[in-house]
Amino acid sequence: MESLTRHTDYGAKGLNEIDINQNPMAQFATWLHEAEQAEIFEPNAMVISTVDADGQPTSRTVLLKGLDDTGFEFVTNYESRKGKSLRANPSVALLFPWYALKRQVMIVGTAVATDAATSDAYFARRPQGAQLAAWASDQSEPIARREILDERMAALEAQYPEGTHVPRPEKWGSFRVVPSSIEFWQGRSKRFHDRLRFTALDDGTWKLERLQP
Repeated sequence: MESLTRHTDYGAKGLNEIDINQNPMAQFATWLHEAEQAEIFEPNAMVISTVDADGQPTSRTVLLKGLDDTGFEFVTNYESRKGKSLRANPSVALLFPWYALKRQVMIVGTAVATDAATSDAYFARRPQGAQLAAWASDQSEPIARREILDERMAALEAQYPEGTHVPRPEKWGSFRVVPSSIEFWQGRSKRFHDRLRFTALDDGTWKLERLQP
């Protein structure tokens, strides 16, 4: 077994207050673009952490589907474990772990369901197989065996031949995470990393501060 204590040097590339974009959403877009240019697998993959009605935290990986100055958007089944948790407690944390670039972005915010038109637009852009999968799966619910899912999918494929319009299930849609803080983390040698955090203020501006590694 490979030693878990081996030391990795994170490099000398730093992150300075004078170089970072003072709009954290614009800075995030820049880093996301650089992750795409570096051909990182699923650069828009993010870990989302929620807390359910019983106070139990859960984390899982989803894909960022939309980004603008108001927040970060993703899609899910509203009746899934994450969907139910978001209805009970809309406070969430997001993590973008771009290990190959020795970077990560950590976001804390509030999840708000988008309007139906936004969800419809996201669903329309999905490949037809993924659209049918949204109908076939009661996400997060137990099932006796895989074959049941395969049978549901086969029935849906027969009902909706290739190229047929597939309507969006009411149980499926998008959320927008409105950030209250966004932290940019850049790895540095000797574990002396750079951490710059933006905190949203009531007047719509952002407070920038450096955190100790």
